[in-house]
Amino acid sequence: MDSEQISAGRARWQARYDAARKRDADFTTISGDEVEPAYGPPEGADVPGFERIGWPGEYPYTRGIHPTGYRGKPWTIRQFAGFGNAQQTNERYRMILDAGGGGLSVAFDMPTLMGHDSDSPRALGEVGHCGVAIDSAADMEILFDGIPLGDVTTSMTISGPAVPIFCMYLVAAERQGVDLSRLNGTLQTDIFKEYIAQKEWLFDPEPHLRLIGDLMEFCAEKVPAYKPLSVSGYHIREAGSTAAQELAFTLADGFGYVELGLSRGMDVDVFAPGLSFFFDAHVEFFEEIAKFRAARRIWARWMREVYGAKTEKAQWLRFHTQTAGVSLTAQQPDNNVVRTAIEALAGVLGGTNSLHTNALDEVLALPSAKSAEIALRTQQVIMEETGVANVADPLGGSWYVEALTDRIEAEAEAIFQRILDLAPNGAAHPIGPMTAGLLRGIEDGWFTSEIAESSFAYQRAVEKGDKRIVGVNAHMDTIEEPLEILRVSHEVEREQVRVLAERKAARDSAAVEAALAAMLDAARSGANMVPAMLDAARAEATLGEICDALRGEWGVYREPARI
Repeated sequence: MDSEQISAGRARWQARYDAARKRDADFTTISGDEVEPAYGPPEGADVPGFERIGWPGEYPYTRGIHPTGYRGKPWTIRQFAGFGNAQQTNERYRMILDAGGGGLSVAFDMPTLMGHDSDSPRALGEVGHCGVAIDSAADMEILFDGIPLGDVTTSMTISGPAVPIFCMYLVAAERQGVDLSRLNGTLQTDIFKEYIAQKEWLFDPEPHLRLIGDLMEFCAEKVPAYKPLSVSGYHIREAGSTAAQELAFTLADGFGYVELGLSRGMDVDVFAPGLSFFFDAHVEFFEEIAKFRAARRIWARWMREVYGAKTEKAQWLRFHTQTAGVSLTAQQPDNNVVRTAIEALAGVLGGTNSLHTNALDEVLALPSAKSAEIALRTQQVIMEETGVANVADPLGGSWYVEALTDRIEAEAEAIFQRILDLAPNGAAHPIGPMTAGLLRGIEDGWFTSEIAESSFAYQRAVEKGDKRIVGVNAHMDTIEEPLEILRVSHEVEREQVRVLAERKAARDSAAVEAALAAMLDAARSGANMVPAMLDAARAEATLGEICDALRGEWGVYREPARI
């Protein structure tokens, strides 16, 4: 790009920056020196390929989707939390909000994630242990008691039973008197990554895609500010993928959901802004920053050139970041504070829209209140004291970062082509070509195999000492003392089961049966299932009852054996 084009781009950016709203904050260094809101090549310089870097808020958004960077709005501090019953988690949420958290992110226990009630034999010993137990809309109402859902953004990390859980959330909002159009937040819903990495599914892929399409249509009409899909690379990375695999598999999943919306006749410029992403921030600092920058550029280009998106918002990749759980060590766990801070800084320098920082004891148990506060303060120190929010994409133009960004982008593009080639003889799928490749890759175990190979290579490097981890295979001497960790009492399960039995006895059983029957009628007729499922949640049908009814209709997915 020649100097005249660069100057014209700078002028466009400056005009947009000047017109945008900025925070009332001090944007000087700790020494009192003024800093520019963004930096670029010196005046008169020719920079070949600068169009791939560009200016903040300008296509291809390598440097961020807003011209102001964090001067306009800082990232949302969104701490992931949930344990025990709804009342216990509600107390933790209030603590997070009182301590300065800007949004809530719900962690559910394993029975809830798998669509089972707390009184199910499959739930025995698991209720409330890895997240909060939610059996019905009544639990959801308690979970957010005293927290105005019209004013707080809420993320929910659940995919298989995401739609009935979301319906219970809507009922809780209705019972607060909140207009559903005011709700803002994100529902994970991403079923592709379950088959690829996390393995928390209910049915075969096709019924799940049916429900996701119904949810996309419903939210576009009734809950327009809420993002019904958070395409998740986090679990793909936690399963052992490389940074490029995390990026490529995640964006390919996102392209599949774009094809799903288009197959429903939806306008890409209307539904695409409702898609968001969820990435891992690992400890390889510069590679992670480059991954986030490449992600924005790839998404914008594919949305414009492949899927025909015309508006800026439909081309924007918005993403949440969580620091890497797999980087935490049980040995010398205090070191995890340092790892988390480095990973959080990578997410911020990569331009994340929201961020969760893991607690130092999460490798051992759910976070204690003290460790959760340290994790929250880690973000606040980065936000308030380091000056990194003063400049948009401060590493833009770094030879190393730009080379890494280009490399990861090229690796991702090669993986996209491999996924497209997975469909035999270019076999089509009614939803779209990327979807055809994704479904074949899931069926054949290709994704699982690719992640397993990467995970094995890394583990072998650790065991040989080529990759050094402090406290694990390097610098192992320590004076640490045992940690006090959070333990969830078995009494939580007994009480949850008791309360569930009381609620079942007190509700209108005929209304529940009628609502479940209407939901199955919608499933068989091809109608949008969300309104009927919402009626079932209003009648206090439980999560297990809703999911079991659908299991009876659609069957249960069994992963094929791998050789």
